[in-house]
Amino acid sequence: MHITARLRAPLIALTAACAAAVSLPAFSADPPPVAPLRPVTDTYFGTAVVDNYRYMENLDDPEVQAWMKAQAEYTRATLDRLPGRAALLQRIHALSNTDLSRRGLIRRGERYFYRVFEPGAQQPKFYYRDGLQGQEHLLLDPSTLGAGTTTHYALDFYTPSWDGHYVAYGLSAGGSENSVLHVLEVASGRTLDEAIDRSSNSVVAWRPDNRSFFYDRYAKLTPQLREDEKLYNARTFLHTLGTRASGDGDPVVFGRGVAAKVQVPEGQVTFIELSPDSPFALAVANHNADKNPSTLYVAPLASVQGSGTPWRKVADVADGVTEVLLRGDQLYFLSQHGAPHFRLLRTSLARPDVAHAEVIVPEGHGVLTDFEIASDALYVNERDGAVSRLLRVSFDGKNSRPVPLPFQGSIQGPATDARQPGALFNIQGWVQSPRIFNYDPATDKTTDTGLTPPSSLDVSGLEAEEVLAPSYDGTLIPLSIVHRKGLTLDGSHPTILTGYGSYGISLDPAFSPTTLAWLERGNVLAVAHVRGGGEYGEGWHLAGQMRTKLNTVFDFIACGQYLVDHHYTAPKYLAGRGGSAGGITVGGALTWRPDLFGVILDYVGVSDSLRVELTPNGPPNVVEFGSGKTEQGFHDLYAMGPYFHVRDGVAYPAALFTTGANDPRVAPWEMTKMAARVQAATSSGRPVLLRIDYDAGHGIGSTASQGESLTADSWAFTLWQMGDPEFQPKP
Repeated sequence: MHITARLRAPLIALTAACAAAVSLPAFSADPPPVAPLRPVTDTYFGTAVVDNYRYMENLDDPEVQAWMKAQAEYTRATLDRLPGRAALLQRIHALSNTDLSRRGLIRRGERYFYRVFEPGAQQPKFYYRDGLQGQEHLLLDPSTLGAGTTTHYALDFYTPSWDGHYVAYGLSAGGSENSVLHVLEVASGRTLDEAIDRSSNSVVAWRPDNRSFFYDRYAKLTPQLREDEKLYNARTFLHTLGTRASGDGDPVVFGRGVAAKVQVPEGQVTFIELSPDSPFALAVANHNADKNPSTLYVAPLASVQGSGTPWRKVADVADGVTEVLLRGDQLYFLSQHGAPHFRLLRTSLARPDVAHAEVIVPEGHGVLTDFEIASDALYVNERDGAVSRLLRVSFDGKNSRPVPLPFQGSIQGPATDARQPGALFNIQGWVQSPRIFNYDPATDKTTDTGLTPPSSLDVSGLEAEEVLAPSYDGTLIPLSIVHRKGLTLDGSHPTILTGYGSYGISLDPAFSPTTLAWLERGNVLAVAHVRGGGEYGEGWHLAGQMRTKLNTVFDFIACGQYLVDHHYTAPKYLAGRGGSAGGITVGGALTWRPDLFGVILDYVGVSDSLRVELTPNGPPNVVEFGSGKTEQGFHDLYAMGPYFHVRDGVAYPAALFTTGANDPRVAPWEMTKMAARVQAATSSGRPVLLRIDYDAGHGIGSTASQGESLTADSWAFTLWQMGDPEFQPKP
């Protein structure tokens, strides 16, 4: 299966502003348009919660639209008048267009499929080649699809057939992620008639005939369909090439309510996993399309035809199964049950017994993150702090050896074919550019494929530190710090601290050429590996979830305090950055410690956690954050939601809130409400801006120019507020 949170709060004073912050440049232009107050009061289990901006949730309201447009225009005009922004954008553009890279490698025998990120291209192109040194063939260039319009298209997913003759792929417009599933014939490059909508992020499983596949699809939109049902309970269908091009009428084979005798739990998606050499099909019901435990069912592949398929449950959520792959009549899987660092196990598909499965790789010091199957062995990725190891493990687990690596870093992949030996993998670090290597088990050697050349940028003057910051309860939080070598620790360096901390997702080391535009100025970038992520396994995840969610916020604050205490920076030079679920993290930093940060950068962030559950993408996230329908869930959500804890008259940092009008994951009103609330509450005189991109969503599928512009806006805003002379507007 490869789909690619209440403790007692510490007493942290909400001071009006630190003395140093008073000297920051004030915002002297006319204020942005004011949002009217229209209080709505909800009572949750005896607690009244007032929401002054509930009306903003109706994004179709002409008044709301007009306010958003005015805010967006005001923000654009404000940022455009910063003197250094244009030069900064030019530098970011040059850096982001320096190197070519290939990513998303999928192997089918000796045929390789991948995306190419070319210098100057707005979107990655989709290619294939036969043999690692073979000629490259273009299959799809999404940037040509929106020519002559104001809308851009993005390639959301792709899955080749087992013989490599066809590719099923998803396209969406305007960053919406509302994928339409199409099929390409590889030899001719021709797109077939298939156009199946409502297939966002579909998991496609080709059958061994290479002419049919299983896919998942959301419910048909009707006036009766509630908002919280639109991206929930996707069901799995069987499609055969050349029949029912729209997908309408395809037989449904798995999902909630499909068969009376098969009780499928509620969740975001269901899908099927296959292997070219296995006579079985594995059906998966997953709550949030992520790596949290799933419910699993098995049936003979030949019997999977419709609602009468004889599915048999083999694992429940309590069994802790997260990653699964089939090999013949064997099921290999990762489990967190009784092993927060995970174990790799095996059981028979003919007589599955997950509870008593054979241990192939026991739990160890490192965290097992994923694995793939090749013809010669299992290839297992293990995270140990900020670095990864790749292990070659025999199918019975009796022999294991590390794959030789060119340098220490984080590994993406591996990419394998169950019918071919060896593995390919991508490895990179904070200051090591990504490379794709091939491991040959016959020689036990790793060689550079040349598919992604080393970066031409000189980063020899940079270094990355890995330190531990003590949180409020004594827990040591990993903190990565990247800066120039020989940095003088005098508290003078503008610093951006990034945090996330949800779903067990880890912020692994990654090389980004554009960061040189920040670092070469003597500035600092830092990443807080807070609880709620997966850096230390499932225990680390659970320590920042639901009733323990405030740990995520306090860990982030502790990392910011570490940077100040060790004189990398000072509060007036410290920016907190987060996005999506990281909006809880960075929004919490704003409300709990406004004195510690000079700037807050909140991208498509969650802020009103009580209302998330009612949005299209809300129900799948209940397992991560909780539900306001229960008393404990209400208290958890209310504690973690930064929107509820903004206080009038507090001197808040400068803030830039960013959203995309087509965001399917976090409703745009999350950022509009938060921006309106902070604008009305702050007494600092610092700007609070709302940036809206009307041709974007959650940032997934955005064009290169959109990414560059957002980065330039964020950094120019930050440097302006930190007093950099190059970014001060003229009076």
